[in-house]
Amino acid sequence: MKEFSHLVGWALLLIALAVVPLFVHSARWIDFLEMTLFVAVLGQGWNILAGYGGQYSFGHALFFGTGAYIQAILQVKLGFSPWVAMWFAVSGSVLVAASVGYLSFRYGLRGSYFALITLAFAEAFLVLSRSLKSITEGGNGIQVALNQDPEQAIATFQFNFAGPFLSEYGFYYTIFIILIVAFAITAWVERSRFGAQLVAVRENEDAAKALGINAFRVKMGAICLSAGITATCGVYYVQKFLFIEPGIAYGPAKSVEALFAPIIGGLGTLLGPLLGSIFIHGVGELTKATIGQALGGRPGVDLILFGTILILVLAFVPRGLVGLLQSGWARLTGGRDA
Repeated sequence: MKEFSHLVGWALLLIALAVVPLFVHSARWIDFLEMTLFVAVLGQGWNILAGYGGQYSFGHALFFGTGAYIQAILQVKLGFSPWVAMWFAVSGSVLVAASVGYLSFRYGLRGSYFALITLAFAEAFLVLSRSLKSITEGGNGIQVALNQDPEQAIATFQFNFAGPFLSEYGFYYTIFIILIVAFAITAWVERSRFGAQLVAVRENEDAAKALGINAFRVKMGAICLSAGITATCGVYYVQKFLFIEPGIAYGPAKSVEALFAPIIGGLGTLLGPLLGSIFIHGVGELTKATIGQALGGRPGVDLILFGTILILVLAFVPRGLVGLLQSGWARLTGGRDA
């Protein structure tokens, strides 16, 4: 019965996400919904590695940026179809993740050491993307040619000049489908033997090894899955904005967004990254509309508020919004906290 109620709840949530843009006719709010789902996917990628695996990454932009640059370079420099390029983009990001994972996990790096090495790799790729001008165009970035032919909208993975429905909702339903895939992968992780081994490594790696779990292989699987999901966000970003440059690709912003959503929403939970993304984007818009305007539209106010919220969540709600909702539901129903 409990499993059935969970399935019904997820079905209702997905239906709500599928139909909500049809009742929104403002381009600004459609963009808000798209970016909310975008960060939810980004957070779900980070959540698999950190929430379920306990391997905290401070440089997840490494995988986002690699996917984005491969997607852009293959289209602009080599004339690849975006649908073909995306598979190379995801594969390339997974290959980078496997390299970072091998260097880290083979030599027993964990905790703050692993966090710092991911940050170091992201910074190294940031410098490389600015230096290799013949490939990445350096600080100027790569601009993907805009398609204005409605008949080529699907082929070019660009919906700006498609029909009325695709031009308005095409990118929303694209990120919605990516979100479903990311959630399906995470749900599999939760219920699989691999996921059980990953959680065991998170809780006590030495004890997991004593039980015969190959911690190195499990963590390698987690970082590759995480990178694959994160790379799809890079692909999506390039196709939506038709531009990528080093600061966007490998800068700290995407790494921060990737960890904010699951930490605030609930680490190691399926729903946490989505709840966290809705919360931080809602608070961000509210802050810009109120406090930001009161201060003359000065930038950075929302970031200060996010930092304050993150500290409060870690101090008083360590299980995030999911844990808070579970506790509230338990009190309302008289049951025990799930």
